[in-house]
Amino acid sequence: MDFSHLHTYDHYGYALIAIVGTFAAVAAINWLMQRSPWAAWVRSLHGVVPPFINIIGVLFGLTLAFLANDTWDAHDRAMNAVYKEADALRSLVVLASQLEEPQRSQLRSALNDYANASVAEWPLLAQRKSSPEVSTKADGLLIMLGSPAINRAAGENVQALMLRKASDIRDDRDLRIGLSQTHINPLKWLGMAFLGLLTLLSVAVVHAENPRAAFVAIMLFALAAAPTAAIVLVQGNPFQEPSSVSPAPIAAAILGHG
Repeated sequence: MDFSHLHTYDHYGYALIAIVGTFAAVAAINWLMQRSPWAAWVRSLHGVVPPFINIIGVLFGLTLAFLANDTWDAHDRAMNAVYKEADALRSLVVLASQLEEPQRSQLRSALNDYANASVAEWPLLAQRKSSPEVSTKADGLLIMLGSPAINRAAGENVQALMLRKASDIRDDRDLRIGLSQTHINPLKWLGMAFLGLLTLLSVAVVHAENPRAAFVAIMLFALAAAPTAAIVLVQGNPFQEPSSVSPAPIAAAILGHG
């Protein structure tokens, strides 16, 4: 049985671990302060001033912010690559319309084949894979545009522009494939989890003499931190739900000039 798809969507599991782990830590700290045999000793730790929380809290916030920024940046770069690929494809469609037959029909057919294969590749991108068929279509398109027949039909200047657009299509596809390989870095998130635990402990120590106030404080922090971390985790790959980049611009580039 193939379990590779489980690894593909393991970011949902990490998000669940982040939420469950955070509230498990809250429960453990609350038990330690109120019901454990060491509760009296924990209360004796009071005296840590509230500004101490800022030191660890800022480190935790910055770490989470950097991880979130990486996620949003990857999503924006993937969307930009798709739109640039669609724009280059649209430019080739327009240029192809100025050619004489049979080059016009041949080039238009090659562009249609590439666009359809690219759209069909999207489910593979969600699995961090790519389609060899799209690479073959892109190679065939480049070979066709570099042929003497296109040179005679379009002229050197237009052919050079077409070749540049075809090269842009390949570059932008390579970029979106690279971004589709985006995966959670366990070491980064382990570091963030450690800072989160230290923040919970520092909040609890500040309120050591009042366990009920400590519970409220650490619960508020958990309610803010855990869902935020989970949201960042589930959106780690720009080609996976719930915020997957759409192939619609590539499909529209062809359909809009049908």
